[in-house]
Amino acid sequence: MQVPVYNIQGEQVSETELRDDIFAVPVSEALMHQALVRQLANARLGTHNTKTRGEVRGGGRKPWRQKGTGRARQGSIRAPHWRGGGTVFGPNPRSYAQKMPRKMRRQALRSALSVKASGAQFRVLDELEMSEPKTKEMLRILASLEAGSSVLILLPQSDQVILRSVSNLPKVRTLVAQYLNVRDLLKYDTILMPLASLEVIEGILG
Repeated sequence: MQVPVYNIQGEQVSETELRDDIFAVPVSEALMHQALVRQLANARLGTHNTKTRGEVRGGGRKPWRQKGTGRARQGSIRAPHWRGGGTVFGPNPRSYAQKMPRKMRRQALRSALSVKASGAQFRVLDELEMSEPKTKEMLRILASLEAGSSVLILLPQSDQVILRSVSNLPKVRTLVAQYLNVRDLLKYDTILMPLASLEVIEGILG
């Protein structure tokens, strides 16, 4: 698949070939869904905790005698039906981590990349460099490339100048290509990357 390569002025300078085994594979929605659910589940901390009637402070003494009061028998004021009592079947610390084979994870990435490529939601740059962090300059670059407002910028390596240039743009995010994931691919409308990032992705998924 041939796609144009632009410079930061929005001018087409050349073309490059996107590998069909990465950017034109049969799309598996089920695989992408499984990868997304796994990623969201693995991000959960699982630190929630509630106390049972045996863990709540107090309630060790029987509140009144068993018979003769006319009231229902009670053994503790920390029973679940009492205010301030324990919780029945409440959440406790646990891991939400899900496992998924590496081949399936990478195939899910290929499916997501194929969705973006088929929808012309890629912008490939010859290079993306800025001398100093400027949000205005980044907005100009995005406008010249007609990237829209929701943009994921894939970088070959961490670049603090680019990162600071987009830090005030709520729908623009930078990501090192090595850490490409299904969630970010599906979240943003347009994927912007220099040729060096494309090489990183092809090296991982090729």
